[in-house]
Parts: sequence; structure tokens; C-alpha cells
Amino acid sequence: MQQPYYQQDLALVHHLGYGFHADLCAPGILELLRPVLARGSEVLEIGCGSGLLTRYLVDAGHRVRATDASPAMLDLARETVPDAEAIEVLVLPDDPVPPSDAIVGIGHALNYLHDAESLDRALVALANALKPGGVLALDLCDIEWGTARLDVTNGGRVGEDWAIVALFSVPTPDRYVREMTTFLRNDDGTWRRDDERHDNVLIDVGRVPALLAEHGVEAVVGHAFGNEELPVGLRTVVGRRPE
Repeated sequence: MQQPYYQQDLALVHHLGYGFHADLCAPGILELLRPVLARGSEVLEIGCGSGLLTRYLVDAGHRVRATDASPAMLDLARETVPDAEAIEVLVLPDDPVPPSDAIVGIGHALNYLHDAESLDRALVALANALKPGGVLALDLCDIEWGTARLDVTNGGRVGEDWAIVALFSVPTPDRYVREMTTFLRNDDGTWRRDDERHDNVLIDVGRVPALLAEHGVEAVVGHAFGNEELPVGLRTVVGRRPE
């Protein structure tokens, strides 16, 4: 059985070095959720990671049920946002999705599913869980994500006590692969290494509104939640279920 993505070391590196995406997306998402905040409704966050967006949501006054498929990420989220309504495992597309007044997710969590069919099933499950008047706000990697990165084969970042190097590939137009090696400094000054491979399925995000409409959610595809500038190929899906 495959281990969940984001084991302990990569989860920590992501928490320490990649919070900028949550910082970027939070203002737009908070504005989109303003109508549900006014009625004191509960927000379901999928792919919450270490709780970086969750922190923004809770600080804004939302009651948040934060979920992720990675136990290591959830451990970090419990430290980051101990005052969240709940922090728990949710593995899409098969785990039941609790009825929610808003469903949000950044970091293209659904692209980590096995294939496009699984991603579609997850979208349907989220749509069916959205209450009348509810708001859906997600990001997804489009096919363009891969084509825009055909010439980008490697990358890396270094922090004070951590480093990450990665190899990138697009083996097929609908698949984007990251092979990542992390290094973390131990308490005694030595370093440890860990390796993970992440396979992301890429889809034509333009077809998502029609799928959601079949399940009562009116959605549009965009390039941002608000005024932020997202990477090429990363699309937003913002939807509402009519009252």
C-alpha cells in the first residue's frame, strides 16, 4: 500500500518554506467566504496541510473543520491551529464528506488523486456536501500546468535548518511528477535525508463547471481567488449552491 504523500520530513519542509501560497490566496478566499461568515457557518477545508490557510480562516472568525490525507501534516496543523473546530483525516474520493456551508482547498489537493475519474468523484462528493447558499473555492492544476513546465526539470530551496531538491517531469500530458529529496538538521547538528515522489494528475479544468452543475453547484473557472497572481496553469474553481 502506498504511503500517504507528505511524510514527516517533507511535511515539515513544506510548512517552513512554502507558506507563501496560503499568504497569497487567503485574502481572496476570505472575501469569497464573507456571506457564510455572516451566518456563523462551518467551513470544511480539504488538503489543509500544516494549517497555514486554516490559521487565516480561524482568525477571521470561521468555524473550521480542517482535513488532510497526510497524518504528518495533520500533526503540524494541530500545533498551528489548536483552536480549529476539528482537525482530522479525510481521504477523497471515498471518505464521506460532512455537509458544509463552505468548502475550500488550496495547494491543488485533488490533483494528488490517482486519476481523472477519482478527481471527478471527489468533486461530485464535495458538490453534494455543499449546503444551500454554500460556497466552494478550490484550486486545480490544468493541463497547462504541465505544458508550461516542460523545460523546467529541477529546482530547490534552502532554509536555515532544511533543504529540498527536486526533479520535475511530464511523462504524459496529463501527469506531472515531482521527485523530491529533503534534508533536515538533527538536534546534534547532523543531517538526515528523505525522499518522496509525487504524481499529480492534470485535467482540463474548463470542464469542471459542467460537472458541478449536474450536482446543483454553479461554478466558474478563474485565474485567482481575488487579486493575487497564481502560477501558470493553476486554476481556481469558485462555486455556489443556490439557496
